Amino acid sequence: MQYPATHLVVMGVAGSGKSTIAAALSKHLGWASAEADEFHPQANIDKMSQGIPLQDEDRWPWLQEIQNWMTEQARAGHSTVLTCSALKQSYRRLLSEAEGRVLFIHLDGDAALLSQRMQGREGHFMPPTLLPSQLATLEPLTAEELEAGSLRLDITRSPEELIAAILVALKLPSGKTPCAN
Repeated sequence: MQYPATHLVVMGVAGSGKSTIAAALSKHLGWASAEADEFHPQANIDKMSQGIPLQDEDRWPWLQEIQNWMTEQARAGHSTVLTCSALKQSYRRLLSEAEGRVLFIHLDGDAALLSQRMQGREGHFMPPTLLPSQLATLEPLTAEELEAGSLRLDITRSPEELIAAILVALKLPSGKTPCAN
């Protein structure tokens, strides 16, 4: 039986644990992975480093590059796990146009916990001062997105609990790709 490529987009605002969960999922499933931050042009990184929130016109080319990567991976027969804030439904719609099945895993938590996590991380270009703008921009997954298989998970759970919940909810096999090779 052949299955289309599956793309798991681990989404949420800064500090939600996207990188941790995506890396663990990629390792567990043996799927290709990417960090959306790697697709940002230098101009976007410079803006965020200066504490300037990105606007839609900054994000569209970045999101298109991510979607292109997902499609390239699907055409090569690879399922993927990637991080992407995917804050707005319109952004998720664009990403969903990639070839294959696209599911979103929204890591959600309260502002105090997110801020605390951001204060403790080092080496990231996005300062904690941008968290309020991300929270203001965030549009939660819609009922339609949830019915299509996307998930919203509370980040107060441990990474191990989150991974287990994702694998069970999405009926994902361990160490196997659902793509025909």
